[in-house]
Amino acid sequence: MFRLQLWSNHGGVLASGDESLLNQWRATPDSFLWLDAVDNEPRSEAELFKREFKLHQLAISDAQRQRHPPKLEIFTDTWFILLKELASDNGEINFATSQLAIFTGARFIITRRSGDAPTVDGIWQNLADIVQETGYTPAQLSLNIAKQVADRYVQLLLDVEHHLEELEEEMFEKPNDTILSELVSYQTHLRKMIRFLSYHKQIFDSDDLRGLPGTAQDYVHEQKDVYEHSERGFSLATLYYQNASDLIDGYISVASHRLNQIMKVLTVITVIFVPLSFIAGIYGMNFENMPELKSKSGYFILLGSMFLIATTLLLAFKRKKWL
Repeated sequence: MFRLQLWSNHGGVLASGDESLLNQWRATPDSFLWLDAVDNEPRSEAELFKREFKLHQLAISDAQRQRHPPKLEIFTDTWFILLKELASDNGEINFATSQLAIFTGARFIITRRSGDAPTVDGIWQNLADIVQETGYTPAQLSLNIAKQVADRYVQLLLDVEHHLEELEEEMFEKPNDTILSELVSYQTHLRKMIRFLSYHKQIFDSDDLRGLPGTAQDYVHEQKDVYEHSERGFSLATLYYQNASDLIDGYISVASHRLNQIMKVLTVITVIFVPLSFIAGIYGMNFENMPELKSKSGYFILLGSMFLIATTLLLAFKRKKWL
């Protein structure tokens, strides 16, 4: 699917539609075009990009790949930025990502994705209001999209922080294997997020990204803003990855401590019953010449001795603070 919006900083959003707007865009020199490409047949999509916008074939190929690290490429008159965007926007903690390619020229911006892109959809719906309030160029729009992508990472990470705190409390109150499973899952996802945000940081810290190539406009402040949001996301992801690792270590320590306590109790019980079992084993042997068997008070003496031994051992363990 191709959807297009045509806008001008003088007249606001001029039109919305499909590829038929390309002719109007060419005929209106002071207008800008946003083309959003979603789930198209790769060959026809590549042909449109090359024919209408003269995009580089290798950049198009990178944009169409299902998996590719985030990157920045500067061509003669276009930027090509490849980002990893959080795919879901349902209010739940979801680490799934989708690939978002952004081509930016002096008079156009192209966003290309293979699935959901909540950031793109949100800005698309509000473009008319944004243009009327502040005016917009393709370069500003692409940087705003990148900023919103970074903001969604930060918001997700803040939700993760809250959930990690809940897991920490639950870990000490009611430890169970489900908590450990969740912590390991968070650790895995946060490791991937750190890698993505590291790429994003490098992209927007690049000296190459200083406004649109071939123009006098400079978007240093917008670029710095995107970098700062990406840097914050990277820092938070690193912090919460370490927190998750510490909680995993803490869970293992707590589980080991509980196991040690159980083993200590079992050891004490064993130590107490070993001498009692020994005595019971001796007097359970069926020999005729056992003098104690003829004693009328032998049974009570034996029980008293066994009770005295058990009590002595318990007092000794308590004195040594093993109980």
